[in-house]
Amino acid sequence: MPVVTPLPPDHDPEVAALATFFNETLGFCPNSVLTMQRRPAIAKAFIMLNKAVMENKGRVTSDLKRLIGYVTSQTAGCQYCQAHTIRAAERYGAEGDKLLHICRYQSHPAFSEAERAALDFAAAASAVPNAVDEAISERLHRYWDDGEIVEILGVIALFGYLNRWNDSMGTPLEWPARESGEQFLGKEGWTGGKHV
Repeated sequence: MPVVTPLPPDHDPEVAALATFFNETLGFCPNSVLTMQRRPAIAKAFIMLNKAVMENKGRVTSDLKRLIGYVTSQTAGCQYCQAHTIRAAERYGAEGDKLLHICRYQSHPAFSEAERAALDFAAAASAVPNAVDEAISERLHRYWDDGEIVEILGVIALFGYLNRWNDSMGTPLEWPARESGEQFLGKEGWTGGKHV
């Protein structure tokens, strides 16, 4: 049982209008947003932050941003967000090998060294305590400029918020996200945990 039950998608018209953003990314409005709308200002601010973070200004692609979100969520242990990010990565065109082997990104040939640097940064930045060190920073700067690093950390920070929200709330996982989790992550031990 979730700590707070999500409200219907049409509960707040302003939130519903902003939440159409998620129809592109996930194909549905996430239950996390439906819970946040009990305080509409939180839901609206979150959606606007999500849109800003996921806007592409450099070479950090939409699918890579979702894979960064996945590694962030895997590090934090949030199975709800793991399912959402793998689904969104697929919807944004991530290669099948990347989706199936994201847990082995450090060695799998589907990932470039630039992607590995970004994903290693995501894992280190999501660890508690934070594990970003000079070596990770130097490697990141080898492949990404300052603006792109801001985009990458924006994704990590956004999912840090979502990981805490969804795992603490026990947000129920929507069926389409559960299907993606089972398809791409099930062989890695993903079960959906408290969210199913």
